[in-house]
Amino acid sequence: MADVTPTPTAATGGNDTLRAAAWMVGAILSFSAMAIAGRKVSFELDTFEIMMYRSLIGFVIVLVLATSLGRLPEIRTGRFGLHIIRNISHFAGQNLWFFAITVIPLAQVFALEFTAPLWALFLAPMVLGERLTLQRVLAAFIGFAGILIVTRPSPETLSWGLLAAAIAAIGFAGAAVTTRRLTRTDSLTCILFWLTGLQLIFGLLCAGYDLDIALPSGPSLPWLIIIGLGGLWAHFCLTTALKLAPATVVMPVDFTRLPLIAVLGMMLYGEAFDIYVFIGAGVIFAANYTNIWLESRARRRI
Repeated sequence: MADVTPTPTAATGGNDTLRAAAWMVGAILSFSAMAIAGRKVSFELDTFEIMMYRSLIGFVIVLVLATSLGRLPEIRTGRFGLHIIRNISHFAGQNLWFFAITVIPLAQVFALEFTAPLWALFLAPMVLGERLTLQRVLAAFIGFAGILIVTRPSPETLSWGLLAAAIAAIGFAGAAVTTRRLTRTDSLTCILFWLTGLQLIFGLLCAGYDLDIALPSGPSLPWLIIIGLGGLWAHFCLTTALKLAPATVVMPVDFTRLPLIAVLGMMLYGEAFDIYVFIGAGVIFAANYTNIWLESRARRRI
């Protein structure tokens, strides 16, 4: 009689999907906590100071963990130039993101942040040597239509906050494609060390150019710790989830960040529910998801 017991592969696959979803819940909560904490400290610190303190907390954590786990030998400077490019891109994007969350509704910021994978489609050929296919171009244009629905640009609606959030997504896209290139040769420890270390230097230079760096008050310190821990933990959760399950599984879970932050924005700050933000974000998500799904099918055929 044939053995009909479920194979370990099938069981493991199902467990991995559930574990990936659990890790994504951690990422979603961390990103949302960062947004709320960033708005809390923005009344006392500017974005450069927030980035400086965030990077300081992250740098200490990475250094302590790398030392205790014996990973310090993994930190090297063989691709230091690419690390600088990667972190300038991320530093610019993160500063614009912190500015945007203080001046426009949180749901709009998160919706525009979802365009980062679409911008990465255009940057990938230059950084990674990947081919720009018709499918990717169509996905990008559909995503751009979603941006127009979210922002509805006009003299009355266009603002510096919307522009900052849109450009921040380009910065995140640049950081993503350069990170993918760095992972070909450098370990996660090395990437995180230069991420926090270089951005600490950038933050110190930008915040201290006038020799006037504000010290956080007692009430602001816990929020800064949340920003520092939340940033590292969110990216760790996201990376772990993508190792356990394909992007076609992870992305729909990540998209739940939008309704969550919209509800938090309404509850904490009285932000109005804007149906166009959800419609536009849905178009952006559809463009991202369809592109990933089609590319996944193409790889399976190979």
